[in-house]
Amino acid sequence: MMTNLGRFGDKRLRDGGAFLLERLLDSGHDGISIAAMGDDRAGQLKIKNFLHNPRVSPAEMVATARAHLLGRVEGCEVLVIQDTTSLRDDGNKKGLYLHPAIAVDATDGALLGLLTADFLVRDETPRLHCNKRDLAQKESRRWIEAMEQAQDLLTAGASGVTVIADREADLYEMFAFRPEGIDVLVRANHNRKLADGGWLYNACDTMQELGCSQVKLQSGSGRTANVVLRAGPISIRRPKRNRASWAAALPAYVELTVVDVREVDPPAGVEPLHWRLLTTRTVETLSDALKVAGLYRRRWVIEQVFRVMKTQGFDIEAVPIQDNAPLKNLACATLIAAIHIQQMLHDRDGTAGRPMTDVFEAADQPVIEAIGKSLEGKTERQRNPHPSGSLAHAAWICARLGGWTGYYGKSGPIVLIRGHVKLMTMLEGIKRSGLVRIR
Repeated sequence: MMTNLGRFGDKRLRDGGAFLLERLLDSGHDGISIAAMGDDRAGQLKIKNFLHNPRVSPAEMVATARAHLLGRVEGCEVLVIQDTTSLRDDGNKKGLYLHPAIAVDATDGALLGLLTADFLVRDETPRLHCNKRDLAQKESRRWIEAMEQAQDLLTAGASGVTVIADREADLYEMFAFRPEGIDVLVRANHNRKLADGGWLYNACDTMQELGCSQVKLQSGSGRTANVVLRAGPISIRRPKRNRASWAAALPAYVELTVVDVREVDPPAGVEPLHWRLLTTRTVETLSDALKVAGLYRRRWVIEQVFRVMKTQGFDIEAVPIQDNAPLKNLACATLIAAIHIQQMLHDRDGTAGRPMTDVFEAADQPVIEAIGKSLEGKTERQRNPHPSGSLAHAAWICARLGGWTGYYGKSGPIVLIRGHVKLMTMLEGIKRSGLVRIR
């Protein structure tokens, strides 16, 4: 498994980071407890020393994860999905928030890895109103900075990159400052003034219908909505800025496409689905509009990662660490662990065709597959159907180790994690026995 959280320049810190990530994946799904994950006093001290060491930083962990990601994107159309989640919030003016940007394969939704992550700290310090601060002093800069880093994916060989975000990222600068070659897709949050003097929402209402379709919601009830799609080009006028120099740094207009996805005849008592999607992509047909709506639905991947980090997995919000520095380190390690779990879950049926090295070390592949052979039975359903070297092949082995028989449905996350624990324990035992060479 990719157990290296960072280089850090010190073998003890590298070992501490590897140990923490292993223990998060092995037992953290029951909730993060340093005592439980450390197992004994020596293990607990190793984790604590890693989290509190001033040479350990989220930036180094992110850089390591990012390096792995950039080696996976060649030839892929990549979606960069970003969002913010709360780690600690007192409901007033104090809190710690995590803002990651993850990379997803646009074709099949496979989670490729972590591009970047940033933290927001609110400490009750009085601040000027946002209208009196430039972009560099605003929290909203995080959306722009993540978008700028997406350009590295093109350099690494991605065939295309689209940055996707929800309504909080509806910023004029997201479109005005987008790097060359990067597309943007954001759900509208503001009824913006248009170049022709009209308003965005009115323009959506009067656009010609492209056709009807269905959209399956991935949150809440999971219901399917019957929708009408409209689309057309728009020119958004630059919003007012308090200083002339700030306005001068922005173009007077940005040319975009809006895709209006509106539910018709919703069930009684249900708020109808309505997305106004602003994008730099060209949309001319119903097929184009459906593709944009489908890309926006991929945003659900980052919500799933947050769920694994929180109540449906590691429960990072319940960790009693008060100091921001060690909590940031732990949150970043937890984010990386949650991404590993989601990668295995997504490709457990092999449709994404991802390699085993997305999650496991290449040197461990022969041993993992040898263990898998010992788990195969005599019937077809008890044999691993996935090709050697694939992530699905390894996920099947973890599922069998976790108690899945192969006969009833797909293995769930708890089964996969339980099997992963057993697999890693077996690998460690084999390495310690000297039967395989440890790199």
